[in-house]
Order: sequence, then structure tokens, then C-alpha cells
Amino acid sequence: METAIDPNIEVSSTLEVPSVVFRNAYEDETMAAAYARLEFPGTYYLAYRDLPQIIAKHVPSKGRALDFGCGAGRSTRFLRTCGFDTLGVDISASMLQRARVLDPGGEYLLLEDDGLRALAGRRFDLILSAFTFDNVPTLTRKVALFRALGQLLNPAGRVINLVSSAAIYVNEWASFTTADFPENRAAQTGDIVRIINTAIDDRRPVEDILWPDDAYDDVFARANLSPVETYRPLGLEHEPFPWVAETRVAPWVIHVLRGSTT
Repeated sequence: METAIDPNIEVSSTLEVPSVVFRNAYEDETMAAAYARLEFPGTYYLAYRDLPQIIAKHVPSKGRALDFGCGAGRSTRFLRTCGFDTLGVDISASMLQRARVLDPGGEYLLLEDDGLRALAGRRFDLILSAFTFDNVPTLTRKVALFRALGQLLNPAGRVINLVSSAAIYVNEWASFTTADFPENRAAQTGDIVRIINTAIDDRRPVEDILWPDDAYDDVFARANLSPVETYRPLGLEHEPFPWVAETRVAPWVIHVLRGSTT
């Protein structure tokens, strides 16, 4: 079920990164350390499998890329393998410290309380946000961030927003379980949902914010971003993973977006 989004909500024009009002599991040092070691196992493989082809189709110029919400740098390193000169940014100093240990030659930048002002004057051919918006609550906050990201694009640049599908919170997966959280099925847009990542040793639940496809469409419109194409990758029978729901239901959604002036 989804809540209706009031079209009369006023969205702040600020580009600040708002404070998070729910428990972000990756602020915990033990969880953060486990996540930093995670690469592309099981269900995560589907999040990244098709990205090189998607990027090549929509961003033919291998120029400057921004990994927004880079955490320990997994996606930053991935974008460099795709041929991009990549900057990773995050609001967590501890996660960036882990990124620099794993990737001493990488470029990483801490976003302080002044939000995206640290990126003023920079422009990017590609902005990738991998799972970041799973942890950003409220319509206003999502719109402000997407609007700011759109302003960092080169004229032909693209934003790729990789997020969890609504289905991930109500199914069982090769790398996740939601069996202990039947309340997820009654969650509405903006509610907290819980999921356990079975690909890491720390089996405490992670809290995300439920945000289905139509709610993202509303965010993009308010942020002056236009959808170009949407992908929902499925697992293939011949792949070497013990798929559970992945061959039938997409755990991830990949939105390709352009700015309003491109």
C-alpha cells in the first residue's frame, strides 16, 4: 500500500543534506566494517551486472563521474573500472576512512553539514547513487538532493539512481531475508522497513525507507529530472548463485535520469 503524496507540499530550495531521523545501521562500527568488506555477492551481483552496458548506452563519454553516497568506495572503484575519473563523496567520515584504506589512490571527499556546497563549480558526465536513497527519508529531502545533483550534470550528463525495489522487503533472496518482518507488507511510502543482509556476518536488521516507483517518479518531476529509461534486473538460471526470488522478482530498480535542460 502507498500513501498519496500531497502535490501542494512545498519543497525547500536548499541543497543541504538533511539530518537522518531513523537509525542508519552503517553508523554502527561493526556493521560498517562488515559492509566495507562486501563486494558483489549473490543478490548484489544483480545490482551491478548490467551497469556497464547501461552506462555505455546512456553516457558514451568516459569523463568525470560522481559516486554520491560512496560509503567504503565499492561503487567508486567500480566506476573507475568502467573508465571514469571518479570522485566518491559521503557524509560519513568513518566510511570514507575505510574507502581510503581500500583504495589509497582514489579520490574521496567528505560532505559536511553544508551539504553539496563542497561540489560547487564541479560538473559531471555521470552521477551514480547506489542504494543511497534507500536511507534518505521524506519527500522534501529526496527532492532537494536530486535537484542539487541535477545541477551538477554536464549538458549531456546522466544521473543513475540504483535503489531497492519495494519487492525486496517482502520476499526471500539469495543474500537477504525479510521473514522476521511481516509488518513490511503493510508499510506505506516513507515508512521504515527492515531487512537482514545474509551476505555479511552481522545479522542485525538494516532499516530502510520504503519508496516505490511511483513515489520516485514524483520526486524526479519535482527535482526537474526526466526519466530516460528504467531497468529491473532479474537473475538468470545459468548464473552461479542460489537464486531464490531473483529469477521472478527484481530486487533492484535502476533509474536513468537527465536534467531538464538536456
